[in-house]
Amino acid sequence: MLDPSLWVLIVIIILAIGFGIANGFNDAANAIATVIGTRALSPRKAIIMAAFFNLAGAATGTAVAQTIGKGILVPDAISVQTIVAALAAVIIWTTIATYYGLPVSLTHGFIAAMAAAGIAAVGTGAVAWGVMGKVASAVVTAPVLGFLAGFLFMVLLFWLFRKSIPARVRGLFSNLQILSAAFMAYSHGKNDGQMPIGIIVMALVLFYNDPGMWDRLSLFNPDTWWIILLSAMAISSGTAIGGWRVIKTLGMKVTTLRPVHGFAAQTAAASVIEVASHLGIPVSTTHCISSSVMGVGATRRLSAVRWGVAGNIITAWVMTFPICGALGYVISRLLGLL
Repeated sequence: MLDPSLWVLIVIIILAIGFGIANGFNDAANAIATVIGTRALSPRKAIIMAAFFNLAGAATGTAVAQTIGKGILVPDAISVQTIVAALAAVIIWTTIATYYGLPVSLTHGFIAAMAAAGIAAVGTGAVAWGVMGKVASAVVTAPVLGFLAGFLFMVLLFWLFRKSIPARVRGLFSNLQILSAAFMAYSHGKNDGQMPIGIIVMALVLFYNDPGMWDRLSLFNPDTWWIILLSAMAISSGTAIGGWRVIKTLGMKVTTLRPVHGFAAQTAAASVIEVASHLGIPVSTTHCISSSVMGVGATRRLSAVRWGVAGNIITAWVMTFPICGALGYVISRLLGLL
């Protein structure tokens, strides 16, 4: 008969896979929304490309995974109770948001749920407030930088190609947008794609009482390679299963996109995410690409952006924190009673 603690570990890994799938059908869909919206790639080709580059991104850095796994709560507050509560909370909220086609941040949802679950379990001392301060600052700065980068990059492209023949510009950026979509998928894997990795390693460290596993985390390590591969496959599967509502919202409803606009939005957003990944700061792919699309759309005129749709997206961003926090707190308390 299996050790009960092993059953708990298996449940957490299954929930982490579920989190990765939810990440795929909401967050990772952002990486390919514009390339599908401009018809530079077919949905099937875009998904295959996103799957490959998500894996590549997840395999080339662990800074964000380590922030998620050991930076949100103090070590004594990391437990089965807090991990399961946070995972359940963010999966519930993401499923609801995706059903309504709203891109939300699983990164910030998990962080809010994890912090609230820790507070429910052991009090306010559970939260590593210094790290939370960095995450909170990124909530504001990442979308602002995404909007500004998209706007300014689009203005630069307009100036550089102002004398070019429109048909030639369309042909050029139809090809360049495929590269920018690959860059976006890669940056997603390197940041958001590391979330399930951090969660699984966190659970394994608890089970084996082996903090040194964080130092061995690598695609080329015989003990940990499967964690990275499993997490990347979960995200890719989620993109294929259920990302279409979010893709339609972001790629077609926020503003009218042409290949040059998609290229500018993806390149700008991916650059912001890449910098954050190197610093180990979890940021939202949703926030970065959505705000970058708005910035690109605003270069034509402000009315080119459908601000009603944009307002719904921003409302979903804001609501992610209290909803996931409340769910994480309640589920953690219920688990504590058990």
